[in-house]
Amino acid sequence: MLATFGSRLQDWARPVVDFALPPRCPGCGTIVDGDNRFCLGCWSTLRFIGPPWCAGCNTPFEFERPAESLCAQCLSEPPVHDGVKAAVQYGDVAKRVVLRLKYARRIGLARLAGRHMVRHLPDDARDWTMIPVPLHRWRIWSRGFNQSMLIARELATISGAAIDCDSVVRLRNTKPLGGLRKTDRVKMVRGAFALTPGGRDQIAGKSIVLIDDVYTSGATTAAIAKLLKRSGAKRVMVLCWARVLLD
Repeated sequence: MLATFGSRLQDWARPVVDFALPPRCPGCGTIVDGDNRFCLGCWSTLRFIGPPWCAGCNTPFEFERPAESLCAQCLSEPPVHDGVKAAVQYGDVAKRVVLRLKYARRIGLARLAGRHMVRHLPDDARDWTMIPVPLHRWRIWSRGFNQSMLIARELATISGAAIDCDSVVRLRNTKPLGGLRKTDRVKMVRGAFALTPGGRDQIAGKSIVLIDDVYTSGATTAAIAKLLKRSGAKRVMVLCWARVLLD
């Protein structure tokens, strides 16, 4: 009875709320017809990522190739992870979603990101464990949340996969990696992550989905993937909202 009343109250109140606070496009702020929906202009500029792609790192290929094909980078330097999948290519709209989530505290955008990322989860997602890329405690205290953790929770809710927010910690509050060369990024995150006491027991033998908001050079996720593999993880794939792709 109470649940029915609550549902009816919500249905009645919705037009009032939409009139006072109409849903807006996460990319440009234009009024749209539903929460967490893009306007046509922003939607048309998003590039959703999918096959054909490299069998090692999932970098998209321009043309169809055999499923086992590797890109030049993976041929010369095989990745430590088991693939990087992203919902969209990093661009103006994808960037604005990330910035509004992280700095404007639009935490509802984690739900939007998760709903677009879920299609890239393995078919046996319930047998995998999600680990969000951890933030340093000072960053969490200043921001109030870890955006990767919010996304991971949404994905876990949708898929039924397990989530582990406790086994991996960030020891050093590293500087932002933007603008640094790849070699400098690697040096910056070296030794920045560790397992908590008992973390190895939680990781050993598991298939891990490492969740992040943006994949740029891969230095951060590679450092964590190495740690997880050394700790006995069976597989480590990376899943993020947006991925930087070179033209």
